[in-house]
Amino acid sequence: MIIPIRCFSCGKPVAHAWEEYKERTEKGEEGIKVLDSLGLEKYCCRALFLGHVDLIDTASKFKKF
Repeated sequence: MIIPIRCFSCGKPVAHAWEEYKERTEKGEEGIKVLDSLGLEKYCCRALFLGHVDLIDTASKFKKF
């Protein structure tokens, strides 16, 4: 739902780069170039970003019992 604070595999902090990645890819910039410029070079960190689906808006619609 929310981007993890650290990479599951290597432990590198990645959450700080999510907003910039999201903004730049929505503007039309290539995801690979954005990840390179953000310093995410390991395949595990890249997979975390590329496989993430932002579901916080969908989950927030439901009531908590």
